[in-house]
Amino acid sequence: MSVREKFEFELNSAQEELTTLSTMAVDALNKSMEALVTQDVDAALEIIEHDKEINQLEETINDQVILLIAKQSPVATDLRRLIVTIKVASDMERVGDYAVNIAKETIRIGNQPLLAQITQIQQMQKLAVAMLNQVIEAFVEEDVIKAKEIAELDDQVDELYGNVIRQLMRVGGEHPDKLSQITQLSFISRYMERSADHATNIAEQLFYLVRGRHYDLNK
Repeated sequence: MSVREKFEFELNSAQEELTTLSTMAVDALNKSMEALVTQDVDAALEIIEHDKEINQLEETINDQVILLIAKQSPVATDLRRLIVTIKVASDMERVGDYAVNIAKETIRIGNQPLLAQITQIQQMQKLAVAMLNQVIEAFVEEDVIKAKEIAELDDQVDELYGNVIRQLMRVGGEHPDKLSQITQLSFISRYMERSADHATNIAEQLFYLVRGRHYDLNK
């Protein structure tokens, strides 16, 4: 195996690990919403426990990429790909962290009857997951057209987030006894909104990878 072939093999290996990491993070986000809706504390605890696997995989990817940079002295295009791989891994690891945060809020809510705003939060989650799945597919295929569509979905998530927060504030004024759950649902809404933002971040990284320029897709 030539030096170039070895480099490409190891780079492909890191990117396959990145796909695995992404799948794990999105799965955790899905399970965190399921645990919230069903108020399943055991499922929430399991999400928290499994987060260490996501963290370890991100560290593995970082180590692989750093070793490639140190050993292979990659040219500009390859170096860009390696740097983007690290950044995307970081974004997906953060999504896993948000799933953990949602699981913790689920445990705090316990068996309290859920407020009606949970329906809109579920809509946010579905959009965020759709964005994450699409952007990872776009990243694998290096498809900037798919990546551009992410920003449009992000606008929908932002609008839902604003609606949820306004409604929760109104409920808080009318039912101060619900303040604890309102606080927790506000945090959960924020975690969903931030997960969608990370999908947009990855889309911007893909543009940088393919075109060699930075784009702000939220404008």
